[in-house]
Amino acid sequence: MSDKLVIFDTTLRDGEQSPGASMTRDEKLRIARQLERLKVDVIEAGFAASSNGDFEAIQAIAHAIKDSTVCSLSRANDRDITLAADAVQGANRARIHTFIATSPVHMEKKLRMTPEQVLEQAKLAVRFARNRVADIEFSAEDAYRSEEDFLCRVIEAVIKEGATTVNVPDTVGYAIPELYGNFIKRLRERVPNSDKVIWSVHCHNDLGMAVANSLAGVMIGGARQVECTINGLGERAGNCSLEEVVMALRTRRDYFDLDVGVDTTQILAASRMVSQTTGFVVQPNKAIVGANAFAHASGIHQDGMMKARDTYEIMRAEDVGWTANKIVLGKLSGRNAFKQRLTELGVQMDSEAEVNLAFAKFKELADRKSEIFDEDILALVSEENVAQSHDQYGFVSLSQHSETGEVPQATVVMTIGGQEVTGTANGNGPVDASLKAIESNVKSGAEMVLYSVNAISGSTESQGEVTVRLQSSGRIVNGVGADPDIVVASAKAYLSALNKLQSQAERVSAQV
Repeated sequence: MSDKLVIFDTTLRDGEQSPGASMTRDEKLRIARQLERLKVDVIEAGFAASSNGDFEAIQAIAHAIKDSTVCSLSRANDRDITLAADAVQGANRARIHTFIATSPVHMEKKLRMTPEQVLEQAKLAVRFARNRVADIEFSAEDAYRSEEDFLCRVIEAVIKEGATTVNVPDTVGYAIPELYGNFIKRLRERVPNSDKVIWSVHCHNDLGMAVANSLAGVMIGGARQVECTINGLGERAGNCSLEEVVMALRTRRDYFDLDVGVDTTQILAASRMVSQTTGFVVQPNKAIVGANAFAHASGIHQDGMMKARDTYEIMRAEDVGWTANKIVLGKLSGRNAFKQRLTELGVQMDSEAEVNLAFAKFKELADRKSEIFDEDILALVSEENVAQSHDQYGFVSLSQHSETGEVPQATVVMTIGGQEVTGTANGNGPVDASLKAIESNVKSGAEMVLYSVNAISGSTESQGEVTVRLQSSGRIVNGVGADPDIVVASAKAYLSALNKLQSQAERVSAQV
């Protein structure tokens, strides 16, 4: 008999814990809306107690999202749970996700609590949360490395207290598929009233087996919720990849025989949005959403494809949102066509003023670039959303001179607090000189830990998308900039990162 598998997306919480992947409120809201279009069942919108900014982002998402359950993470204490409940209060369907570690190493060295204290804290947390929200998920952090007898006691207790979902995470990516699946199976067999809750899996990718472990937890263990992220985003080696789990279930329906409510045609739009918002580029050979996922270079493969697609393709590119006709707009395209394409790409503007501003940027780009690709539009809109009127730093113009045998020089005109200033500097190359020209005015002292360039589409006329990752006083932020001129894109990305460093919102890892 067919079953429903709950897709729990934690891109906005666990995915955001990747160093440099922290998002603004507006960025989170935009991705949440795309996740709703993707029709995920649960959106874990953040960790309300981590910062005022995260609380406000969860609150905004709870009011905006109508179809998906909106969830906030909380530690197993009254303060965290109260903030989580307040943040999701406006949601049509709200969930609190509370957790506490249960492995010997975590209890002894991190929590400094005895097993009995952890058991009591878990019970009190679920009891307290149940008084605020009907839908309660409990996670035993580092469950897979926990002692099985003790874990059974904890899970039995939280079910009695009213938990509706029990999550068995492989927090450190230590599991092996068969062993993990059987581990969950034994828990379900041993825990009284295990049939009263949905069992969930949350796997990390440290050994490259997050998807395999999650599917084993479903097929062997009987779990009916998978926690995952777009592009497998997440701290360390990342989380279980949503697109891989969903397409495995769909493509091998003959084996899994499970229903998922996800609209797979929205997968690529979600992947691009998350990549361009966080600056984490998707590798070309990434399953499902990589640029080469449906490319065929071998002559034998090409011959087979021309004769019959199913010779080498087990799924259709269009089923996950790829389109054969990427060139859709140009300089003669009108506002309505542009607005329609935004809708098709999963981009929602909050007002007509935002549409008009984005369209003006589009026309400006079309004057410089004859063919406008979907990727160009997404980069343009992403940059427009990042650039806020209250930003401390803004880009105005740039000029640079570089010549073989000469020292490159750049002059950057920028705004600081609304006032226009100019900086000039030499450097090892035009990009280095431009960023030093910015620093001559800003004097941030930030350390650059990543500089990455990615061609948005496949020609020399392409826009360049630059990611700059800066570190300062323990904070790590990403800045992203796009422009046909890679030096200008670099300056925009650097200023974007500097603006994020200026933000006073602090983020606390949910694992601390």
